[in-house]
Amino acid sequence: MGFKALDTVVLNKDLPEFGLKKGDLGAIVEVYKPDGLEVEFVTGAGKTQALVTLKPRDLRHVGDTDLIAVRPLRRSA
Repeated sequence: MGFKALDTVVLNKDLPEFGLKKGDLGAIVEVYKPDGLEVEFVTGAGKTQALVTLKPRDLRHVGDTDLIAVRPLRRSA
């Protein structure tokens, strides 16, 4: 199944340069052909943490057995 705009997705890898970790939730805001996805990641308060262009392999759909958790943001020095 492909991705479409406004899908909620799960990050498959750490992106320390953006303060993101594998398992973080994001929302697809734009789909670029043939294989680019603009994904927004926000804090629990709704502030944009990162807006990143990724490949489909970097993401997965949220599954029925996924548990959502909150973690504190650790900014790299």
